[in-house]
Amino acid sequence: MRIKSLDLLRQEAAQSGENTLKRSLGAFNLVAIGIGVIIGAGLFSLTGIAAANHAGPAVTLSFIIAAVGCAFSALCYAEFAAMVPVSGSAYTYAYATLGELFAWIIGWDLVLEYSVGAATVAISWSQYLNRFLSYYSLHLPPQLMLSPFETATAADGAVVSGFINLPAVLIVVAITAIIIRGTSGSALFNAIVVALKVLVVLVFIALGWQYIDPANYQPYIPANTGTFGEFGWSGVLRGAGVVFFVFIGFDIVATMAQEAKRPQRDMPIGILGSLIVCTILFVLFGYVMTGMANYTEFKNSAAPVAIAIDKTPYRWLGQLIIGAILIGYTSVILVDLLGQSRVFFSMSRDGLLPKSFSDVHPRFRTPWKSNLLLCVFIGLFAGFVPINVVGEMTSIGTLLAFVMVCLGVLILRRKQPDATRSFRTPWVPVVPILGILTCLVMMISLPGETWLRLIIWLALGLIIYYTYGRKKSKLG
Repeated sequence: MRIKSLDLLRQEAAQSGENTLKRSLGAFNLVAIGIGVIIGAGLFSLTGIAAANHAGPAVTLSFIIAAVGCAFSALCYAEFAAMVPVSGSAYTYAYATLGELFAWIIGWDLVLEYSVGAATVAISWSQYLNRFLSYYSLHLPPQLMLSPFETATAADGAVVSGFINLPAVLIVVAITAIIIRGTSGSALFNAIVVALKVLVVLVFIALGWQYIDPANYQPYIPANTGTFGEFGWSGVLRGAGVVFFVFIGFDIVATMAQEAKRPQRDMPIGILGSLIVCTILFVLFGYVMTGMANYTEFKNSAAPVAIAIDKTPYRWLGQLIIGAILIGYTSVILVDLLGQSRVFFSMSRDGLLPKSFSDVHPRFRTPWKSNLLLCVFIGLFAGFVPINVVGEMTSIGTLLAFVMVCLGVLILRRKQPDATRSFRTPWVPVVPILGILTCLVMMISLPGETWLRLIIWLALGLIIYYTYGRKKSKLG
């Protein structure tokens, strides 16, 4: 239960030199990082899954509910990120308020969250690559496009089982190579592809609006099947828990605090700015997509946008958008890998993981050993696990992190009310409490198997903590 003091954290934030991360990110870069990861797999793939399996056309309401829950948590993140501008995000905030054990739990949870987040995007990237190549009559063997737990119909009509999702693995390896070479170059690459992705979303909304069939909105909230979470209002709620995945961008912005030039001012801008922009785009996007095609057509598809585009005569639009999505997806993987390695870096620097994971490359000043280890871990997820499993695992991991951060704001306001805060969460304790309640409700709405996977992962983490981290902790 030992707690890391704010003064100690601020001393770490002020450090500079060879073995520290380079401060190279401004407010625009941070907003772009947030948008870069928010507009990704959740929008282009999980939107269709949530509509087909849970909410129907009311997936737009699922987005709004998820965004409201995110807003409460984002305000709490903004306060912490401005107070304690070090890498580590919720892990660091838990260390300052709840104690080392809780910090470990949330740090270990974040490692899983970003791993399966990047894997989800990589899997969807692979399916969009297959669709893009099909425009040019090129087809990759289905055995190399699917996990071993999935099947597909081959060109000759035979049903074949997957072996490994090879393109998903290769894109993870390529992005890892980019981020090892430096944060500023990664940020420039990300800014370019974010501009492209926002343009793609706007083009889809503008052109797709003309092909909305009002019949596809009937009924707007399909009747519940008798099972909780399968349509009806419970389906809207479960849909919110699933699409909550798309909003984790501001969470990743917080992990970059130690590389921000003016974190006290820029971190709240990056966190809240990216959330506001993306919420507006998501609601419009979901409305247009479920209007162009009936929600039942999106079932078991990780590329629902392609299905909607097929309803239009614009063949070039499909090629343009899917090509741009492929490019844009790389930024999502990039930011997920950036955020994850920074959490690993912080945990290693505190002694809870081996020191090698906080070693900084002498030339590029990046935690390159963490990047390599996590590349292998994420590559295994991307190659061998189906997309619906990794998507739901990301949602529950994110929600748990948000609960911890909201609770941390309440505790720190009570214990240290006079601490310097360049950004203050409004309406405390109302906002943090609402953030906790909203996230808990969405966690409860997720399937039981997802909870079981989270519990197993956290149990594994506790074994590592009690056999290694507790004894090696620098604070201890």
